[in-house]
Amino acid sequence: MTHSSSVVDGNQFAVHLSDVWKMFPGVVANAGVELCVRRGTIHALLGENGAGKSTLMNVLAGVYRPDRGQLKLHGQVHSFRNPADALSAGVGMVHQEFRLIPSFSVAENVVLGSAPSLIQPRQLEAEVAAMAKKFGLRVDPTQPLWQLSMGERQKVEILKVLWRDASVLILDEPTTVLTPSEVDELAEILRRMAQDGRSIIFISHKLHEVSGICSEATVLRQGKTVATSLDMAATDAAELARLMVGSSPVAPDRPEVATPGDPLLELTELRASGDRGIDAFSNITFQVNSGEIVGIAGVAGNGQRELADVIAGLRPSTQGSVTLNGADVTAARPQQRFRAGLAYIPEDRLGVGLAPRLSITDNAILRIYRQQRRGPFIVAEKALAYCKYLITRFGVRSGDPGGPIAALSGGNLQRLLVGRELDGQPSVVVAAQPTRGLDVQGVKAIQDLLLDQRKAGAAVLLISEDLDELLTLTDRLLVMEGGVIRGEFDPRTVSRHEVGMAMLADTNATTR
Repeated sequence: MTHSSSVVDGNQFAVHLSDVWKMFPGVVANAGVELCVRRGTIHALLGENGAGKSTLMNVLAGVYRPDRGQLKLHGQVHSFRNPADALSAGVGMVHQEFRLIPSFSVAENVVLGSAPSLIQPRQLEAEVAAMAKKFGLRVDPTQPLWQLSMGERQKVEILKVLWRDASVLILDEPTTVLTPSEVDELAEILRRMAQDGRSIIFISHKLHEVSGICSEATVLRQGKTVATSLDMAATDAAELARLMVGSSPVAPDRPEVATPGDPLLELTELRASGDRGIDAFSNITFQVNSGEIVGIAGVAGNGQRELADVIAGLRPSTQGSVTLNGADVTAARPQQRFRAGLAYIPEDRLGVGLAPRLSITDNAILRIYRQQRRGPFIVAEKALAYCKYLITRFGVRSGDPGGPIAALSGGNLQRLLVGRELDGQPSVVVAAQPTRGLDVQGVKAIQDLLLDQRKAGAAVLLISEDLDELLTLTDRLLVMEGGVIRGEFDPRTVSRHEVGMAMLADTNATTR
């Protein structure tokens, strides 16, 4: 049954989607969905991965044409042939997976396809800088995109839509790569935009953020609307979770206190440069023992991404050493480290962890493709069987295993990536933002897998911007700021305030 806080009046809505159906081969993504977004409000769109949220928003943004149903903007019926039509009508979408050109500058990415042909580069950069300053999105318009952190790239995506002056903005998981302070800034930006008459559709799995930012919500489950125009002030997170999954999800239990075993990952006086040629981090020394999870907290851009890449062998170190299972692997190639027992879950799943132009099966066997060969050729039947095994074991919702990996939802991409990395019983697991952008059930599934690795005796290094996740899962918690370790804490006794102060390099923060 669909819950609603009011009778639908089409004249008061900036967006009104009614009886929307969208089907793909073997999949009904949207089955008669209803969505009503009032003018000048921030409206949450909630649901598990695969519930049909992104498909519905792609219909609204002109990426897909609905098989049936009606789309109204400000009371007028529209039928979009492509995203350009939607943008002309005032609908702009910030996608979860970035759609940017790494070799272009920030300004060039922001205005691509919409700037006058004769505009001067410096004038362009000045205008983009002014807009970024106006909305509190601090980025350098002259900087090449490939040098930016994931959080900074998200800001560029948001600027692209703001540049085009959209009256209806769709934000698909916009906070997954933002720090807590940046989330607060974004919330304030969205409130000002709503007061200015813009309407925002906010897709997120972080229910505490939704409750603090949005005034109403629509919940989808299995392609259908189960609640619409839901009053957020009268709804708590437990009720939202129940609507999304049919029952309240159970958080993972805090791991029991255990005596750690031998050190399996050791970093000694480690230093490395970032993409701009300056130190990303320095003097990093710590170890992760068998049977424990060590967490790294920190604001995005303080060296965590580069540290993970160095451990995986994707970035050279300029000083110090990396020891894996007692062997020095500082100069070893990534494949050698993987064979030595390392599993790596990178934060950029499509850019680093998976190959978007390859099939689901090809991506499934990337780690063990040598075992799938007969001579120089991959044995198709063997590879397909392994892919189906991963899909079944790790609950990946997919259609044709021979189809493109990019067709999977974000949560299913992550399940396949995590499953591929953990299937070989690694001795050391480096997981960077492994639950970013996942729904509540997906988060629990990945967290449970990491706890299983700890129980099996692996050494797990968990890099996350979700402080609640770190305080729940880890045995020891390190804080990185400015490329150095600012403190080590016991997650069972430390307060969020103490960790927050260390993340901001507060000199009064103490190590515990």
